[in-house]
Amino acid sequence: MPDKILFLTLRVFSATGGIEKVCRCVCKALSDLSSKEMPAELTVYSMYDEEKDADKKYLTSAFFKGFGEHKFHFAKSAIKKGCDSRVVILSHINLLMIGYIIKLFSPATKVILYAHDIEVWEPIGSFKNKMLKKCDKILCVSEFTRQKMQQLFGLPAEKLTVLNNCLDPFLIQHSQPRKDENLMARYGFATTDIILLTLTRLSSKEQYKGYDHVMESIHSFKEQYPQIKYLIVGKYDDDEKQRLDTIIEKLSLQCQIIFTGYIPDKELPKHYQLADLYVMPSKKEGFGIVFIEAMHYGLPVIAGNKDGSADALLQGRLGTLVNPDDQSEINGAIQKVMLNGNGHRPNHELLMLHFGFEVYKQKLKNILQ
Repeated sequence: MPDKILFLTLRVFSATGGIEKVCRCVCKALSDLSSKEMPAELTVYSMYDEEKDADKKYLTSAFFKGFGEHKFHFAKSAIKKGCDSRVVILSHINLLMIGYIIKLFSPATKVILYAHDIEVWEPIGSFKNKMLKKCDKILCVSEFTRQKMQQLFGLPAEKLTVLNNCLDPFLIQHSQPRKDENLMARYGFATTDIILLTLTRLSSKEQYKGYDHVMESIHSFKEQYPQIKYLIVGKYDDDEKQRLDTIIEKLSLQCQIIFTGYIPDKELPKHYQLADLYVMPSKKEGFGIVFIEAMHYGLPVIAGNKDGSADALLQGRLGTLVNPDDQSEINGAIQKVMLNGNGHRPNHELLMLHFGFEVYKQKLKNILQ
């Protein structure tokens, strides 16, 4: 009899956020392992996806069931299926109650929880803490998250394992990047421009990504480097856009800052290729998939040193880490890269050795076994 593995998620295919990217890679890894390397029967249940949302590149429809926001039906089905499984993997702490109930009815079932970022960086209440301690293993996406959880919840070290996120196996590889002429024209860029890039959601509730500090840097450099531009890719809410427009007006950066709004995933590779530098001195990244994606496309990267970004940059071996609260340090790092971009490009072999999909799949296999 093959092992039965159940992966429970909130959403995989109908959104494009960082956690959804993680879930797609987990689905692909589990699918590969169950069909090739481990005798396992895989099932994936998604609370919010519809059946039609499944992407066969990552997971065949035979393994997948979407519940289309029918939460009660999802929970009931997940508990029943989970009690009949050897391993249940929870993609998010919001699924912890289901894992806890499975553990009560089937103590032999191994429950594994993925822990990402801010959802596990703060106290969660005594009952939720009790449920957390019922998990057999917690997979932290970074050393920062692991340390946070150990400090907050008093979990034994052997229960917490760092499993860094990985590159999507279907990312387009561009060995000789060229800047897309149509995009250059769309954003009004000249071939002589120095283009800085940040890719993130801009939210008035999440003002920790550091793009306002990058704007200050642009202001400092615009006379010395009049060709400097800053491309900010991602959705924004009205309040945050208004706040940033006020900063732009105050610093007279109307000609330097470009907001793209939402960009579909399939267009992101060409946006990475437009840039000469990826910079996001954030303070609350659980890991930061955008950093390893930027490095995949050969970009020098600058990130903050106070969160999980350090894991993505291998503590500075793949890019430059800065104090996200130190404006002069951010300025200095940007200037160094502008003066010698090629000297700050990441080592692609080292990147793949730590964050390639095949490496991730093997690590996950070892955990499951």
